[in-house]
Amino acid sequence: MLAAANIRLNTNLVDYAILAIYFAAVLGIGFAAKRYIKTSLDYFLSGRSLPAWITGLAFISANLGALEILGMAANGAQFGTYTLHYYWIGAVPAMVFLGIVMMPFYYGSKVRSVPEYLRLRFNKQTHLFNALSFAFATVLIAGVNLYALALVLKLMLGWPILLGIVVAAVVVLAYITLGGLSSAIYNEVLQFFVILAALIPLTIVGLHKVGGWGGLQDKVNAKSKADLFHTWTGTGVGHVDNPLGASWIPIVFGLGFVLSFGYWTTNFAEVQRALSAKSLSAAQRTPLIGAFPKALIPAVTIIPGLIALAIIPGLGGDGNLAYNNAIPLLMNQFLPNGMLGVALAGLLAAFMAGVAANVSAFNTVVTYDIWEPYVRSGRDDDYYLRFGRIATVSGIVVGIGTALIASGYNNIMDYIQLLFSFFNAPLFATFIIGMFWRRMTPWAGLWGLVAGTVGAAAAHYGDSWDIISLGSAQAAAFWGAIAAFVADATVSVIVSLVTQPKPIEELQGLVYGMANESEALSREESAWYRKPPVLAVGVLGLVLVLSFFFV
Repeated sequence: MLAAANIRLNTNLVDYAILAIYFAAVLGIGFAAKRYIKTSLDYFLSGRSLPAWITGLAFISANLGALEILGMAANGAQFGTYTLHYYWIGAVPAMVFLGIVMMPFYYGSKVRSVPEYLRLRFNKQTHLFNALSFAFATVLIAGVNLYALALVLKLMLGWPILLGIVVAAVVVLAYITLGGLSSAIYNEVLQFFVILAALIPLTIVGLHKVGGWGGLQDKVNAKSKADLFHTWTGTGVGHVDNPLGASWIPIVFGLGFVLSFGYWTTNFAEVQRALSAKSLSAAQRTPLIGAFPKALIPAVTIIPGLIALAIIPGLGGDGNLAYNNAIPLLMNQFLPNGMLGVALAGLLAAFMAGVAANVSAFNTVVTYDIWEPYVRSGRDDDYYLRFGRIATVSGIVVGIGTALIASGYNNIMDYIQLLFSFFNAPLFATFIIGMFWRRMTPWAGLWGLVAGTVGAAAAHYGDSWDIISLGSAQAAAFWGAIAAFVADATVSVIVSLVTQPKPIEELQGLVYGMANESEALSREESAWYRKPPVLAVGVLGLVLVLSFFFV
């Protein structure tokens, strides 16, 4: 069994050579992308020129940061296959909704960011509130990835935490500053394959060591945790008895609907990848292409978490035995030199992809949605291009400062879901009502967001101050998301009924039933297997089939 007190890797020259090659490739992509940056649109949205398969892989890779790799493996160890709800009830349906329903509004209206849509649909006050809150949330999430990377470097290579944070930040800063979003996206495609090259062998070796899927179940069951292999057992409203501490109501509506739809459909760090696509069809296919690997990612996150639970005594304790360390602990247990280098590169890729996604979204929102309209308007394009690079540096510096906030959580998913309940849940309510109800007024957009944020805060502090018990930390976040959504929706409707709506002609392309004119498809894009509805049905069918195995 693993010595819990020390998980320092026995790395050698081969491992470091692999890491050096990876870093060289990452920076090389940054220098190559720099040659194509001529305008601010090139820098922030890749000139809207990228093919769907590139943006689709980048879309999913941008999500494969600390949240996904460490967080979902930690959830796998703590909650078992209940974690599948994050993927099959939450992420995949939300990605389908984004591609089929929302991308025509985003891409067709030619907005440069998600907050900019709010300015067109509502007013400047709603726009500024969302731009500021999104910028704040983005650097917090970037900090999660930086901290997680630094933690892994400390545990596995002996680097001090601060050194790891700074090194990771400098590398990401270099390639984002050089090549903007194009650099981030092409690196994310590379990182997607590097991540899989690290996690797939780790999962296969781990399953072999525990005797396959049956052996894994036996070992986990021996620890009196047989319920970790079912997804709906103990989720009845009157009889909540499952590790997640949540009934089907917060799972389906809090996680599946509000949190997941809010994240995937309004989080600009994700939507930005689709906006960089070369056509509306490509933009719609971006999240749908990403949904296929997303449906299968649990095999390399949840399963390693369960394997770690089965073989590592005391997992879930303090220090090195925190659930967050499930993946690093397995790497140290199973992988030989050479593969260690690939695995380390995979972890670095995951964390840098998460940081880069948030920083590239941060610099766009700060430039287009805060600085240009409210501080320095009317300047030439070169000015905003230069400012975008300054915003990139600022985002990284602030991300370094927020990285240590994540250190207080044994499972970083607790922290992440809390952030989403505050920032994404209210925003989704505003978007979904504003897109489908033309009577919603500009001031309803602002006060709905404010009310939703207050609702999330009330649920969080009511639970943390023991005023009301909402279950585990993540179950509490699910309920917080529901509170945020209901508060936002209620206030939005009330305010809309007593204030003046926008004229109908100003809502063209922004509200359902008033979409922009459809674009002509190329012969390549009009092929039946490329059509968004076909892809949507395919991935939803895949999830439905997989779900039957874990009921």
